[in-house]
Amino acid sequence: MSDPLAQISLKNPWHLLATGFGSGLSPLVPGTMGTLAAVPFFLLLAQLPISVYLVIVVVGFALGVKLCAVTSHDMGVHDHGAIVWDEFIGFWLTMTVMPLCHIPLSEWQWIVTGFVLFRLFDMIKPWPISWLDRHVHGGFGIMVDDMIAGVMAGLALYLVGFYAGWLN
Repeated sequence: MSDPLAQISLKNPWHLLATGFGSGLSPLVPGTMGTLAAVPFFLLLAQLPISVYLVIVVVGFALGVKLCAVTSHDMGVHDHGAIVWDEFIGFWLTMTVMPLCHIPLSEWQWIVTGFVLFRLFDMIKPWPISWLDRHVHGGFGIMVDDMIAGVMAGLALYLVGFYAGWLN
């Protein structure tokens, strides 16, 4: 079988987005690199009104279903590690806590903690994430487990912030 990465072309807009602008092509921890690449975009998105932020996340999810399906098909592998658009949207979903709670972007501990929590939920995959990861396929399957990880990490982030006294 041929190398699935050989099927990727960053000139193809589906592949470019699915690989997080190439961040998912990292030979080491591509999911973490994809999430790291999502941080600057979050910093831009978080400056928008919360309604616009949420619309972008929802549209990003819908777009992600298609672009992950196309790229997965082109690679011949379901949910290859290089596909990290799901990490982008999952991280943005986690970080929804900041604009919802009117937390300034200068409070970097929220961003670092959100990053770590999202990566933990995405890697450990507690139930129902693990069930979704095993049973839901296609572009929706690639996206949905990271969305649930994002929601769970967002709730955990809020609780950490509350109990750490970070909320004013």
